[in-house]
Amino acid sequence: MIKSLVGGVIAATAFVMLSSSAIADPEIVKGPSAEPDCFAPWAADTQFFKYPKKDGPYRIALANGYIANTWRIQMIQTAKAYAAQPDVAKKLKEFKVVSTGEDVPAQISAINNFIDSGFDAIVVNAQNPTAFGPVIKRAKEAGVILVAFDNILDTKDAINVNVDQKGLGELWGKWLVSHVPNGGKVLEVRGVAGTSVDTDRHNGIHEVLDGSGKKWEVTEVVGKWDDGVAQKATADAIATSGPFDGITGQGGDTGIVQAMIDAKHPFVPFGGETENGFRKFCAAHAGDGLKCSSAGTGPAQVAVAIKTAISALEGNVVPQSVKLPLAIVEDPNFKAGQDFFPDQSDNFFVGNSFPTCGINFTAQEIMGQTKENK
Repeated sequence: MIKSLVGGVIAATAFVMLSSSAIADPEIVKGPSAEPDCFAPWAADTQFFKYPKKDGPYRIALANGYIANTWRIQMIQTAKAYAAQPDVAKKLKEFKVVSTGEDVPAQISAINNFIDSGFDAIVVNAQNPTAFGPVIKRAKEAGVILVAFDNILDTKDAINVNVDQKGLGELWGKWLVSHVPNGGKVLEVRGVAGTSVDTDRHNGIHEVLDGSGKKWEVTEVVGKWDDGVAQKATADAIATSGPFDGITGQGGDTGIVQAMIDAKHPFVPFGGETENGFRKFCAAHAGDGLKCSSAGTGPAQVAVAIKTAISALEGNVVPQSVKLPLAIVEDPNFKAGQDFFPDQSDNFFVGNSFPTCGINFTAQEIMGQTKENK
């Protein structure tokens, strides 16, 4: 009798666990998404998710990794600014932000803590695309919606929000091929090692250069998407391996150009990101040889990720992988007050809005926020 009772309890427990896991799974449905202009599918075969609707207001967390550069700081500020907007704030019971640095286990631990604390959704900028398998499974079993952006997750069990990072690298590579017609020496300033963004952009650049039929000698340095780090790395590279015929930088591009100026390195074609200071340099020195392609996506993609999480919690249809547009300006089309802002900080990333998602920010709105955990 006791044995039968115990067996029944075990069976019942197993049934509850299986039912809970099933409830956590999104339904695979046909598109389009609830807001097709905002939540654009990555590809023609991208699946569409419909999660069980939850009643708000919601508890949403942002689990960030690396924080020590301008883009990440502005991203945290943008997330807080978006969460504070009245139409968003009324849907949130709590918005929590944690940055854990480059320590992958620490970021995984932070996500586990948010799951254990009963958060409804977690937005993550992942330090490594493949290391999060167990915590992705835990989130799914707990019914927690996981949305990765920028540095995304290699999984179909979470929502990814991103631009075509490899395509961005290809764009920079094509700029160099077209503006350094005979091939030559290129300085490549990379981002944070091990992240999907750094890997994808690097691969895109090299596929274009390798396929161009021209001879290239590429010097790679690590700039961590940070002006100070990139400036020092560039200065060292110029001293040991320069001069260069072209440069591409994933970020910290204002520092890269400053290193060129300090070393009296000739201005050369440059494929880089969207920092305001970089674009100021591109506009000021185009006639001196600094022919720029400035492209990327502003830190406001975090706001799209939060918006996606809220929409999914509300039971709306969303793509499993959301593709965001790039902000691109190339020489000779840099216009003051539109593509760069002479009176604003060099460290401000331009193009930090997604009008198709109703996401627009002023510099003051963003810079009024802090970067600290809260």
